[in-house]
Amino acid sequence: MKVSLSFEVHQPYRINRNFKEEYARNRKNLVDIYFNNSWNKEVFKKVAGKCYYPATEIILENLDEFDDFSVSYSFSGVMLEQCEKWEPDLLALFKELANRKNVEILAQTYYHSLAGLFETNDEFVEQIKLHVNLMTDLFGKKKKPRVFENTEFLFNNNIAAIAGDLGFKAIFTEGADRILGWRSPNYTYTSRDGKLKVLLKNYRLSDDIAFRFSNRDWEGFPLTADKFATWVAYTPGDCINLFMDYETLGEHQWKETGILDFVKWLPGEILKRNIEFSLPSEIAMLEPVGEIDVNVYETVSWADTDRDTSAWLGNDMQRTCFRSIQKMEAIVKSSGDSLVNIWRLLQISDLLYYMYTKEGPSGIVHGYFSQQYPFEVFSAYLRILSDLFVKCSEKLKGEKKTAAKVLRTVPPEKAFHYYNDKNYINLSAHSLDELLETLKIVDEGSFGFHFRGGDFERWIRYTVGDSTLAKRVKKAENKQQFIEEVERRCEELWKLFE
Repeated sequence: MKVSLSFEVHQPYRINRNFKEEYARNRKNLVDIYFNNSWNKEVFKKVAGKCYYPATEIILENLDEFDDFSVSYSFSGVMLEQCEKWEPDLLALFKELANRKNVEILAQTYYHSLAGLFETNDEFVEQIKLHVNLMTDLFGKKKKPRVFENTEFLFNNNIAAIAGDLGFKAIFTEGADRILGWRSPNYTYTSRDGKLKVLLKNYRLSDDIAFRFSNRDWEGFPLTADKFATWVAYTPGDCINLFMDYETLGEHQWKETGILDFVKWLPGEILKRNIEFSLPSEIAMLEPVGEIDVNVYETVSWADTDRDTSAWLGNDMQRTCFRSIQKMEAIVKSSGDSLVNIWRLLQISDLLYYMYTKEGPSGIVHGYFSQQYPFEVFSAYLRILSDLFVKCSEKLKGEKKTAAKVLRTVPPEKAFHYYNDKNYINLSAHSLDELLETLKIVDEGSFGFHFRGGDFERWIRYTVGDSTLAKRVKKAENKQQFIEEVERRCEELWKLFE
């Protein structure tokens, strides 16, 4: 039996919840305006003290003590940026860690983003390449990643195909029951196209450490290193992939729970049972027993109990933000490089994760990480995004300049909210594109109410700022004609950025 132990190391940039458009007027350093970096620094230093320093020192001690112990890390680019700015000694410690022969560095997206879910692949590929370049720059060419771990383990056939085309040997994802059926995660598989191996996390054993370790109501409590090693020894299969957030060690599970002592003693207990530690690239050399076939609509992740995309795309607020940030690609890349980094920082998956609204155990976990109200994050995010659209338009000329501003996403207070008489019907449009989508599903009663009152025309003219479309829709005689005019105008505007 082979065991791989891997850690995800990531810290997001949290946005400035109090952002207002006037704060960014005539300001060059938008990162410090859009993001709350005093808070980000405070969180980073807290986690560094509770987890990053003590956990890394324990891992280094184990690497010194046990020649057969190995471990892998997936650092997000934005985490290492913060490390360089606020804890350079920690970056030096990570470099010392990466320099060990039994440590493997994994690849991911530089911005820990959802770019792998975009309709086009260019941005996803760019972020992976940026990440690989950073890993080799910081840790040396010998540590160039050979195994890919997408943001939050997001996986489907398209993501796997891109990883294969980029030359990776293997890709990690969740050993979710719905993609395995009767099969076990404790073997290697291939992607559908056969280009690379698929390594599956044993989520039950991983979550015993990551989530259940300090739960006194859990039947496995208290979890000791020797007990866990025994569970591993009696688990059938060729390999067990343990993968968790690094912050488990001292932050999610506090030092007082005994988690750091557990990690200190675990390698010795594993090796005592003649179980072999292996790096992911070594696990990838095992003979595969089948293939993993996951279409785009069944994308798997390691988040929550559903293990799908709902942690980031499960409600209308999240979907509005995701569609907006995705559509913005053509505009921001037309406006020059200076704003591309900010656009990418706004892709950090945590920002949509904080907008999750479901209750129950998953909602509690989201709330723990966010410490913010979902609608508050949503409103601030769209205020920032709207301002970034305007900043992009200021760098463009002619028709593109106007188009970028007209196509922008607006915050909730400026959105078009559908009513049926005096009652809001829980439907809103935050952009022209979203207006088009909502027009196709809104009932005739609500449409007629706004159409007769001239509400659409006024919103398009004064909020969106498109007098051309306002004149066109004013001449529409029915809903179908109205939709056709909006659709034609959206196509005209987006065509400018092709």
